[in-house]
Amino acid sequence: MSPAEEEKSLPLPERWPRASRFALSACAAAVAELVTFPLDLTKTRLQVQGEAAVHHNGAAGGQAVPYRGMLRTAAGIVREEGLGKLWQGATPAVYRHIVYSGVRMVVYEHLRDSVLGRSEDESFPFWKAVVGGMSAGAIGQFFASPTDLVKVQMQMEGKRKLEGKPLRFRGVHHAFMKILSEGGIRGLWAGWVPNVQRAALVNMGDLTTYDSVKHFLLLNTPLADNSVTHSVASCCSGLVAAVLGTPADVVKTRIMNQPRDKQGRGLLYKSSMDCLIQTVQGEGFMSLYKGFIPTWMRMAPWSLVFWLTYEQIRRICGVSSF
Repeated sequence: MSPAEEEKSLPLPERWPRASRFALSACAAAVAELVTFPLDLTKTRLQVQGEAAVHHNGAAGGQAVPYRGMLRTAAGIVREEGLGKLWQGATPAVYRHIVYSGVRMVVYEHLRDSVLGRSEDESFPFWKAVVGGMSAGAIGQFFASPTDLVKVQMQMEGKRKLEGKPLRFRGVHHAFMKILSEGGIRGLWAGWVPNVQRAALVNMGDLTTYDSVKHFLLLNTPLADNSVTHSVASCCSGLVAAVLGTPADVVKTRIMNQPRDKQGRGLLYKSSMDCLIQTVQGEGFMSLYKGFIPTWMRMAPWSLVFWLTYEQIRRICGVSSF
């Protein structure tokens, strides 16, 4: 058998390992996103409530929006806008995770297995896991930033309708085209700096923690490479990711949701640092953790669903465990 014929006889995961891992992680991420999306919508609404810069600039007409908490915010969305609105913006969110999760998983495994390298005992030093996780998250989020921008803005459409403001978008495609026409290519990457910063921190919590905890358990406890180990590692990763990522997530959400001039420049914040300073000065340090509970409650099940699905899909498709 010639080398070409031998290559064609190999399973797809062995012929195109990176493309296969991208597709598998994208599938797992789409499942996790749809299951936990209502918590993401609740978190986004919480993060813009009480926004001091809005009131300072008169954009809210002097009316303070009550900070209702996670359960009351979710119940209010269902009561005022309908149950289906809990999934408003889900389509661009799924698009975002297809790109984001696919890229970050492929980049992390490439860094771990080829660039940074494992130790002789197959362990991956913690500092290398931190570098790999942050780098993978930043790269993945940069490519996915336009879809994240559309997701955030579409999540706020229901609130605009209740406030008597005209809806900005008719759908995902219209949102992309309108943002592109108003701000150009740069407009699609509005808020990408805090977005990438957040993704780096979140993945330092998610990828780094999951990989480190999983292999620590495998090397130092009787636990096998099964769903129990995957569940423990994913629960740890969800908590750490929420603690590290919530402040950057608040800043990212506010920058992405702010009104812009014809040149695409923000009217409320000059930069992510300016948003951070205004938020802390106007609302206090703990305002950076607005939406922490739904963030954590979303990241924990998201990590659990994603990692269990991803590991099982890899096993079914004949790809080695992560």
